[in-house]
Amino acid sequence: MKTEPIMETNLPSAMAATIRRQAGDFFALTKPRVVSLIVFCAFIGMLLAPGSLAMPGVLAAATLGIALVAGAAAALNCLIEQNIDRKMARTRARPLPRGAIGAGATLVWSLALCSLGLAILLYWVNPLTAWLTLATFVGYALIYTVVLKPLTPQNIVIGGLSGAMPPALGWAAVANDLPAQAWLLVLIIYAWTPPHFWALALYRTREYAAAGVPMLPVTHGSKFTRLHIFLYTWLLTAVTLMPFIIGMSGWLYLGVALVLDALFLAYTWLLWQEYSDAAARKTFRYSIFYLSALFSALLIDHFL
Repeated sequence: MKTEPIMETNLPSAMAATIRRQAGDFFALTKPRVVSLIVFCAFIGMLLAPGSLAMPGVLAAATLGIALVAGAAAALNCLIEQNIDRKMARTRARPLPRGAIGAGATLVWSLALCSLGLAILLYWVNPLTAWLTLATFVGYALIYTVVLKPLTPQNIVIGGLSGAMPPALGWAAVANDLPAQAWLLVLIIYAWTPPHFWALALYRTREYAAAGVPMLPVTHGSKFTRLHIFLYTWLLTAVTLMPFIIGMSGWLYLGVALVLDALFLAYTWLLWQEYSDAAARKTFRYSIFYLSALFSALLIDHFL
């Protein structure tokens, strides 16, 4: 008799906890940390485009639309790679591998996010941004995930364009155009992607091998990969000087870029010369800081 009121009292809280847990799982499918970096890069592209501060509504709509489509692409990636994710320590706790969400629900979630995001971009931003964002969705979620990643160790290089597009999406949202400056931002991320992702792949080589994913360290070994990380960092250094060379930025950006590039080169040099998992992790973490700091410096320099 005394337990019935307690059960009735606890039932709503139990349902609320279940709803929160399910909502958290659906949110996790969108890879929020990855999407946050994508949105940051897109927002930098928006603010660097001429006249951006006079268009707060477009900035808000573009940010939301791009974030939704990016989350949709991440969810579809999780759906396609769920069997791979089960074999890797880094990903086996995701909702699909642990059975928290089914494949059908994930597909509906991805399509709903993508449709909503594209509708926002189409009706409140411009068709150019909507179509470019759709192309980026297809490039990452389908071409890279389905075709390139399981077939070639150059998957990151060939498929890197889709991951490098966010600044161009942001610029197009404001300017309804894609001048050379927007593509230079894309080129910076494109050159940054191999050293960033291969550093992660180095200390996850056994997991990628067990999952059957032909990442460069799996197919060509650690030393070959470390050399290419170092060489790509030199390419990245050259590319990051171009905004100053073409007059897109000033001395503040140049100074910050030179310091960031020097540190990145030091990280990758040490990684090449004497490998350890700890060094690879430090290089990977620095690469994330590097891109955020570089784009922040470009933005600050622009408004100064």
